[in-house]
Amino acid sequence: MINKTKTIRYVAFLRGINVGGNKKVPMAILKESLKTIGFNNIETLLNSGNIIFEAPKDSIENLEEKMANHLERAFGFAIPTIIRTAKSIIEIVEANPFKNETLTKDLRFYISFLKTKTNAPFQLPWQSEDQSFQILSLKANAIISLIDVSKSKTPKAMAVLEKEFSKNITTRNWNTILKIEKKLNT
Repeated sequence: MINKTKTIRYVAFLRGINVGGNKKVPMAILKESLKTIGFNNIETLLNSGNIIFEAPKDSIENLEEKMANHLERAFGFAIPTIIRTAKSIIEIVEANPFKNETLTKDLRFYISFLKTKTNAPFQLPWQSEDQSFQILSLKANAIISLIDVSKSKTPKAMAVLEKEFSKNITTRNWNTILKIEKKLNT
């Protein structure tokens, strides 16, 4: 009998692993572990918890819960998990939310993924008092932002995001998103 269950490509973003020697999750062990719960064609990118995988079509919420519960059992600590379809990541890159920005040595572009749909709690675009942190837009449950390190060596970007949007969020550098998108298109 042929299994006709449709599989979809997804990207999982794990929050807070392998940072400063805490919550260590070796990528090779992570990949093997995820195979045991039915995920296939698993690729990781960097050590910060970026995972491309295939799974039978399901709701994002179910997949996030399945992966997060499994990872907690496997590694002994909670690992917040946010998942997007590969298609949605490709769409973000194709839309190029930074097309109107000029990249300099001091400018960093970021995408922060929200676990649940929300509206911006203030008018966008928004800028911190010291002008070091800007939130440009909120699209598809992703916050598009930038940091100018020439204006502040310690911008409070994550504190602002967590306070205004919740802690159910994870942030990636735009270069990481571009690398993920490249892997998705190969």
